[in-house]
Amino acid sequence: MKQIRTIKKPSFFKKIFIKFCRILGFEIIDQSSLFIPTSKKLANDNLSILGKTSINIPLGKTTITRDIKSLDIIIKTCTSVNLVTQSKDRIFEKEKSEYTFRTINSLINSIKFKKDLFKKIQFKIFIVDCNSKKDDLEIIKKKLGEAGISFEIINVELNRFDQIKTLNKNNQIIEKNMKATMASIQTSFFVAKEKCKDLVYFVEDDYIHKKESIFEMLSSYEKLSSELKRELFICPIDYPYLYKKLENSNIFLGNKYHWRTVNESLLTFLTSKILVNKYWDDLLLMSKNEHAPFETPLHKIFEKEICISPIPSLAMHCTNVNSIFGLSPNLDWHKIWNESEK
Repeated sequence: MKQIRTIKKPSFFKKIFIKFCRILGFEIIDQSSLFIPTSKKLANDNLSILGKTSINIPLGKTTITRDIKSLDIIIKTCTSVNLVTQSKDRIFEKEKSEYTFRTINSLINSIKFKKDLFKKIQFKIFIVDCNSKKDDLEIIKKKLGEAGISFEIINVELNRFDQIKTLNKNNQIIEKNMKATMASIQTSFFVAKEKCKDLVYFVEDDYIHKKESIFEMLSSYEKLSSELKRELFICPIDYPYLYKKLENSNIFLGNKYHWRTVNESLLTFLTSKILVNKYWDDLLLMSKNEHAPFETPLHKIFEKEICISPIPSLAMHCTNVNSIFGLSPNLDWHKIWNESEK
């Protein structure tokens, strides 16, 4: 049922006062109804304007000095391999292609969720694919084409990556899968360096996003980057394994979510082209030589830069239900899964 707003009409003198406040750029709020007459919104509505201001009640307004011009989303896909180094099933026990499709669906839905607020931001999706089935690639191409979002599909040529060194696992299949994964990662880094302009979001194809994910990440990036006067790393997942460690965290307030600093993440993260260039050699090292843990070079970057993750999570990592690197706490997993079907 649609909620009906019953806002008392302001008097003549109050109207004059509201106009005066609007001219000066002030926001005022009616405490009895939580209505903000200067912007004609309620306090619980989205009050921020991308590229201009971020407003949180009662903290007030942050003027955006670091506006976002574009977001390039680089999705690494492989529908032919379930889990690179494990034989366990993922949550919901579907074919790998289903997780890939739903990852893409969820990102399309998230871009469209606040489309009217993204008018000044350019979006493009890059599919960096390794060994997916031809029919699956056609489905991906159709989804992106129907979404009306600019996209490009890049096929990874494995014969060009002989220099990649993987750790010995005494299992040729796993080592082959790991090499293919690292080749995809390296390709995605080169795409970011050569084709992307501002913010870059690296996504693995088993991360299903909430509808508000993209808007919350972009609005929070602008707000916090403007306040802290520096570029950031953003991880969209509230990883359960990070609650097993006794570490200090700084807590920030984004648009509608709280964010905490973290020292680790997996390989789904958002950052800027500036930081990609700054740490190019470190990122590339991660795709040339396998480390234990795999993300070690990335974690060393986080010792120098700020990486934040949301509370609660903005996406669901579809690993095995018992994996501490998987399902974030306090999420409606079925709801996120079902919303990503189309």
